Amino acid sequence: MTGSLLALLLVLSHPTAPVTSPSAYATMQEARPAAPAQSVNVNTATATQFEALPGIGPSMAQRIVAYRDKNGPFKKLEDLMNIQGIGEKSFLKLRPFLTMGGQADAKAGKN
Repeated sequence: MTGSLLALLLVLSHPTAPVTSPSAYATMQEARPAAPAQSVNVNTATATQFEALPGIGPSMAQRIVAYRDKNGPFKKLEDLMNIQGIGEKSFLKLRPFLTMGGQADAKAGKN
């Protein structure tokens, strides 16, 4: 067992114990799950903002922006499935991170 893995196991088994090794701290940071992506407005987001979403790389982000530039703003989130490479399965993974202009405001006003 490597030293950093052993240190990680010790820290995980004793969460109140101080982390004394920088490599143990780095290992702990790598072991944490990634923070969820922020919500992205599909009608205003840049390619860089789309890339922050799970499963979206640079070429897919460019395709989304190019589709929007060519066809105008998205009328509904499901229109993303018109883009090559985004099927139902991919869309369902992205859905929690997507918004449209005014949609969140409208929901907040109904409460």
